[in-house]
Amino acid sequence: GDICEPDFIKQLFETEKIDIVLHFAAQTHVDLSFWHALEFTYVNVYGTNVLVAAAYEANVEKFVYVSTDEVYGGSTDEEFDESSPKRPTNPYASSKAAAECFVQSYWERYQFPVVITRSSNVYGPHQYPEKVIPKFISLLQQNRKCCIHGSGLQRRNFLYATDVVEAFLTVLKEGKPGEIYNIGTNFEMSIAQLAKELIHLIKKTSSESEMEHWMDYVKDRPTNDLRYPMNSEKMHNLGWRPKVPWKEGIKKTIEWYKENFHNWKNSEKALEPFPVTDPFAQLSGP
Repeated sequence: GDICEPDFIKQLFETEKIDIVLHFAAQTHVDLSFWHALEFTYVNVYGTNVLVAAAYEANVEKFVYVSTDEVYGGSTDEEFDESSPKRPTNPYASSKAAAECFVQSYWERYQFPVVITRSSNVYGPHQYPEKVIPKFISLLQQNRKCCIHGSGLQRRNFLYATDVVEAFLTVLKEGKPGEIYNIGTNFEMSIAQLAKELIHLIKKTSSESEMEHWMDYVKDRPTNDLRYPMNSEKMHNLGWRPKVPWKEGIKKTIEWYKENFHNWKNSEKALEPFPVTDPFAQLSGP
C-alpha cells in the first residue's frame, strides 16, 4: 500500500490491531529532490498527514516520526541540539521539516503521543545503492570510479544500522510524548576521505596516486551542506549510545555488497553520478 492513499491507510488501521507507528516511509534521495521537489513534497508532507491523521483516529499509543539531521541545515562549527531552528537547504530536508510541523501539531492540539527523531546518515547491509556508501562500494567492486560531488570536502556522520535500531527501540520504550530526539554519532568523515577508505579496503592500496585513479570528481548539487554536527545528549540520557565501530561496520557492509548488489531492481541506475529517473507523473490525490 501507499501512505498517500487515505482509504487504504484508514482500512489498515480499522482491520489491524496497530498500537505503535514508526513512520519511516519517505522519498529520501537528496540529489533526486532537486529535480522532483513536487513528488518529495507530496509523499513526505501529504503522506505524513494521511498517516498521522489515521493513527490519531485509531488512538495509537505512540507515533514516532523519523526525520533527519538535514532539517537543521549545514554548519561548520555550531552543534545542533533539539531546540536549534530548522533551516533546511534542499527540497528533501524542507519536506521533512514541514512534515515535522504537522506531526508536532497533533501533540500541541490533541496531546496525541508523537515523538520526532532526527538521525545522522545510516549505513550497513541491505541499503539501496543510491546512497553514498553502498554506491561507492558497488562502483569499486565493478572496477568503476567513485563519483564525488564538487570538492568532496563535505563531511558526514555515519551510524551503523544496528545502532540506529537500538536507538528506535530506546525511543519506543523511553521517549516522552511531544519530544524530539537527535540520534547522532561523533564519527565524521569527508566524502573524499570516505572514498579513499573504501578504495584502500576494496582495492588493497595505500598509494595516493592509485587512490586518485579511482576517484572521479563530478558537478556538485545545487546546494551541498558542509556538515551536520548534532548534540545527542538527550538520547544518551535515555541510555543509548552507538556501539559499532566504523572498522567493524564498514567491513560487514563491504562483505554484504560483494554477494548481494544485484538483488535490487534497477540497481545499475542507482550508480549514476546523479540519479536517472522517469519524470514524476500526474499527481493523484486531492
